[in-house]
Amino acid sequence: MSGNSNKMGLMGLTTIVTVNMMGSGIILLPSSLAATGGIALLAWGVTAIGALAIAYAFAKCGMYCSDDGGMSAYAEKAHGKSSFFIASYTYYVCLVISAVAISVSCVGYLEYFIPWLKETPIHTFVGVIAILIITMFANVKGAKITGQISTITVWGIIIPVLGLSVIGWFWFDSKIFEEAWNPHDISVGSAIYSGMALTLWAFLGIESAGANSGTVENPKRNVPLACMLATIFSAATYIASTTVIQGIIPNDILAKSDSPFGLVFAQMFSPLVGEIITAMAIMACVGSLLGWQFTNAQVSKVAADMRLFPKVFGDVNKYDAPFKGMMIMLAFELLLAVMTISPTLLKQFNVLVNLAVFINMVPYVLALTALGIIMRQSNVSKKEYNNGIFIGSIAVLYSIYGAYSTGEEAVFYGAIITLVGYFFYGFIASREAINNKVSS
Repeated sequence: MSGNSNKMGLMGLTTIVTVNMMGSGIILLPSSLAATGGIALLAWGVTAIGALAIAYAFAKCGMYCSDDGGMSAYAEKAHGKSSFFIASYTYYVCLVISAVAISVSCVGYLEYFIPWLKETPIHTFVGVIAILIITMFANVKGAKITGQISTITVWGIIIPVLGLSVIGWFWFDSKIFEEAWNPHDISVGSAIYSGMALTLWAFLGIESAGANSGTVENPKRNVPLACMLATIFSAATYIASTTVIQGIIPNDILAKSDSPFGLVFAQMFSPLVGEIITAMAIMACVGSLLGWQFTNAQVSKVAADMRLFPKVFGDVNKYDAPFKGMMIMLAFELLLAVMTISPTLLKQFNVLVNLAVFINMVPYVLALTALGIIMRQSNVSKKEYNNGIFIGSIAVLYSIYGAYSTGEEAVFYGAIITLVGYFFYGFIASREAINNKVSS
């Protein structure tokens, strides 16, 4: 037992995966889903099943493949070197878009305290870029500081969301909920389709459990279990909190709100409590943004170390942080922020989320389709292989449906972005061929 004293138990790993998932994904969701009505809650049910399948498949990949690169390393097992690059590249693009989307939701909550931010789209844009710059520079001192900040800030969203899920029912009004159920009179299929990309966005981060398998006691049992428990817990909390909000705040008001959790707590208790919750949501957004930007810097560093990204992404400062890569990423984020100046914050957030979800499904599909070969190479039992393939197939098909549900615009631009990745890979492959020729 003494050898395991420094290792993480089931509870610790479950908490880490929950924190990665919950981040800021939920912060603007109640308002986004209210545009469809309460019937969009049905999308949570479908998403929760799909997310569980993805969680299980990634946990299996992480158990049997410990190579650096996470999803990219899994993808390479089945699809070769180009897929390591494409998975890293699309995940990188996804996280750049996600950073801007999180910054947008942060500004939505900040507007309450700084009304200047909502005077014009340009004012909003200034807020978005200021947050992106501050959080990126906070990452420059390396992993330890980022980790310490993130463990504190995440409570800014966990406390309001969990609190609302438990105590919000005392204020729940079934009449308000009924009126909000299907205001636009759409079919169940359309409701699930419209809420799918948004609910899937809330589960991004699910792939993080497998990455921690080396630091866990009994990983064969605990990694898949932590994955499933974190996903079930997050799903239950998401569904409960969004249901409660739709039974407290009338749908037309909720659909226009830039800070739904602040709004609901102000109505339940007092404006002061609403302000405290809004401040906590801002804190959670900043922490989540910090974590994702750090993750993205590491993704590009691993790819650079493998000579798949330009060498500059792998250069580190004295704190072991890839500073130059971070500055390039910041430039991409600011460029994207310029392109998304829009009169309404919520519309801007939804467009970004749809594009991020579509692009993220590319590495998901590449990595999840490698589960079969990863299990074969690890000589798992026939029963474990069959179970893995069955659940993994559900995860892949769900990911493809998730990509489809992001809508024509996101699929169109997402496909173009992915194809540009193959254009880049052509140069990398030709450079590799020259290096191989020289070394032989």
